[in-house]
Amino acid sequence: MNIPDIVQLLPDAIANQIAAGEVVQRPASVVKELLENAVDAEATRIQVIIHESGKAMIQVVDDGKGMSATDARMCFERHATSKIRTGDDLFRIRTMGFRGEALASIAAVAQVEMKTARADDELGTLIRIEASSVKAQESVSWSGGTSIQVKNLFYNVPARRNFLKSNPVEMRHIIDEFQHIALANPEIAFSLHHNNTEIFNLPPGKLVRRITDIFGKNYREQLAFCQEETSLLSVRGYIGKPEFAKKTRGEQFFFVNNRYIKSSYLNHAILTAFDGTIADGSHPFYVLFIEIDPSHIDINIHPTKSEIKFDDERSVYAIIMAAVRRAIGVYNLGTSIDFESDINFLNPSRQPDPKPVSFNVPQKPDWGGEKRRDAFSGGQQSVQDWVKLFEGLDVREEEKNAAGLIDFSRESSENFEPQSFTIASKANQMATEKIGQPATEASYFQIFNRYILSQTSEETILIDQRAAWERILYEQYRQMLSKRSGGSQQLLFPKTIRLSAADMQLVDDTRSSIRQLGFEFDDLGGNSIIIRGVPSDLPDENEQEMFEELLDQIRQNYAELKLSRPDGLIRSLARRFAPKYNLKMSPQEIKQMLARLFDTSDPNRTPGGEPVTVRLSIEKLAGIFKPGSKIK
Repeated sequence: MNIPDIVQLLPDAIANQIAAGEVVQRPASVVKELLENAVDAEATRIQVIIHESGKAMIQVVDDGKGMSATDARMCFERHATSKIRTGDDLFRIRTMGFRGEALASIAAVAQVEMKTARADDELGTLIRIEASSVKAQESVSWSGGTSIQVKNLFYNVPARRNFLKSNPVEMRHIIDEFQHIALANPEIAFSLHHNNTEIFNLPPGKLVRRITDIFGKNYREQLAFCQEETSLLSVRGYIGKPEFAKKTRGEQFFFVNNRYIKSSYLNHAILTAFDGTIADGSHPFYVLFIEIDPSHIDINIHPTKSEIKFDDERSVYAIIMAAVRRAIGVYNLGTSIDFESDINFLNPSRQPDPKPVSFNVPQKPDWGGEKRRDAFSGGQQSVQDWVKLFEGLDVREEEKNAAGLIDFSRESSENFEPQSFTIASKANQMATEKIGQPATEASYFQIFNRYILSQTSEETILIDQRAAWERILYEQYRQMLSKRSGGSQQLLFPKTIRLSAADMQLVDDTRSSIRQLGFEFDDLGGNSIIIRGVPSDLPDENEQEMFEELLDQIRQNYAELKLSRPDGLIRSLARRFAPKYNLKMSPQEIKQMLARLFDTSDPNRTPGGEPVTVRLSIEKLAGIFKPGSKIK
C-alpha cells in the first residue's frame, strides 16, 4: 500500500499571509512599516494620507531615494532586504527596514500600488500587486521618491477585517505610530491627513519644536533637558517638570537607536527618579533617546521590534535613573529656556508647590470637596493610639451626633464641626460574647483606612472599600446611561483644554455617551474643546485633569478588556471617581456604603472582576490557629 507524503511547501501567497499575521495586525502596522521605509530612504518630507482609518486606503509619499525597476520588483519578494548580507548583520542593525521585508506581507493582504524613481531616472516604475499576485509593472512619469498606496486592507482575509475596531479606535493607533516616527525624526517634515482633513503638519526643526508642534505650545514651559554620556550608552531628550505630571499615561516615549520601544522596566527607572517630586499615581512626560552599541541589544524578540533586550539591564536602569534625577535637580537651578536651542535653561521661579493630600468624603456619592476634620484631636500620641484601637467598636447615637458624622442619605453636603466625645470601650463585653452571636450595628469597623471588617452570626466579611465604591458607582452610572438621565453642573468659568490628536479621536468615538453622563463640551477646532459642565455628582476637581484621566481610563479599558463603548465608558468613570484608599469613614458612613453595595447586582466583584469581599467562616478562622498551621 502506497501512503502519500503529507509534508509539503506552502504556496508563496499563503506563506505571505501567515507572515502578514505577525507584521500586519491592523492599519497602524502598515503605516509604521511604510513610514520606517521612507525614513530609511533618507526622505526630507513625508506625507501620510488616510481614508476610513486605513481600512479603505493608506498612502505614504516621500521624497527620498527611489528604486530602480529591478529593486522595485524585488522588494515585494519574501525575505528581500537591502541591508542584511551576513548573519552578523542581524546584530548590527540601526536602520528600520529599507523598502523590503514587510512589503511582501502587506501585499499579501491588500491591493498595493507603488510608484518610484531615483533622482537621475528619466522614468519611474509603477507596480500593482493584489494578494501577492503582480497585476502590472510598467514605466511611468514620476519624479524622484516613492509613493506606496495600500487599498482595502484584509479584503481577501474577511475574518481578519472583521476583527478590526471602529474607525476612531483604528485611527488612534495610526496617530500613535505617526507620532513615534515623527518624534524620532524631527529633522524630517511630516504631514498626516485623514478623510481630507489635516491632522498634523510638522515642519522640520529641533526636538523641542517637534514636541510642542505635536502636543501643544503649552508644553514649551514644562520641558527640562536631560543628557548623560557614559561608556555604555548616552541619554538625551526632554522630561516634563514634576509640577506638570499628569494622572494619565500615554505621553512617555523611549527610543533606542532612534527606534520607539515599550519598556516597563525603563519606565520604572523614570518613576523612581521622580520619586518624592510627584504625587503617587502621577505620570511624568518624557521623550528620551538612548544611543547604544547594537551589539548590546537584541531587537528581534518581537515581530514589530517594539520590545528589545539589553545585555546589561541593571546598568542601563541605573544610568537612566541618574540622568533623570540630575535633570530634575538642574532645572531647579537653571535660567529661562531658549526655545530655539536644543538645550533648556529653565526658570527657577517655577518651583513645584507642595500640595497637601486631602480626601473627599463620598455622600451618595456627592463628595462636594469638603474636608473632614478628624473627630479625634489633641492629646499625646500615645493617647491617640489607644483611642484609635477602639474606633468603630461602639458609638452611642447622641455621641455620633456630637461627633458630626455624615449621613449618606442626605441630599447635599454640609459642614460639620466635630466636638470632642468619649467612646466606651467594649473590651470586657467582647470577652463575654459568644462566637456566632448575631451581630449588632456596631459590629463593623474600618482598618488601615482601606478595608471594612464586618461580622455576621456565621462569618467575618472583609471588604475593600475602594473596590466597593467602584461597584456602586458603576451601577449608578449604568442606570444613568440607560435612562439618559445624567445631570450636569454648569461651570462658572468654562475650561478650554487642548487634547492630543489621539485623545481627540477618542472623544469623537465616545462623544454621545460622555454627554449622556453629564459632561457638556463643544469643539473649538485644532484638537481643543471647551468644557461647560461636568456630572453634578462628581467631586470638585480640576476639570482638565478630570477629563484627561477619564480618557485614559477609557483607553485602558478598550485596549485591555475590549469593551463596548458604553460599558467601557461607565467602567472608566467608576474606576476614576471611586474614592481612593486612606479615606477615613465613620460607622454611619460605613453602614450606608454597605447598604448600597449589597443592593447592587454583584456586590462581590468589581465590574472588572476584581474581588470586593472576602468571607472568612468560623471554621476557616479556627483552622488558622490549629497546631502546625502556617500563615501564608
